Amino acid sequence: MPYFAVICKDKDGGLPLRQENRPAHLDYIEQTGIVFMAGPLLEDGNMAGSLVILDAPDLAAAEAWAEGDPYARAGLFDSVSIREWKKVIG
Repeated sequence: MPYFAVICKDKDGGLPLRQENRPAHLDYIEQTGIVFMAGPLLEDGNMAGSLVILDAPDLAAAEAWAEGDPYARAGLFDSVSIREWKKVIG
């Protein structure tokens, strides 16, 4: 399966919304089982977005995963982009 990078930028002032929805986001990651790696994007040491690498069968599956993420459903993100990604190192 190919990998897909889901790159999300939080809306300004989104930290409280991120913190409120974090448990549901982590449960979603565990339940869906297609997250290869993930972590927050930082700005001046503060969480300002997300980078999630998905092991998904195709772009449609990656898009569906991103739309179902509790962070996205809560309206946390200002922007979301999804790109096919190739693991080379690590």
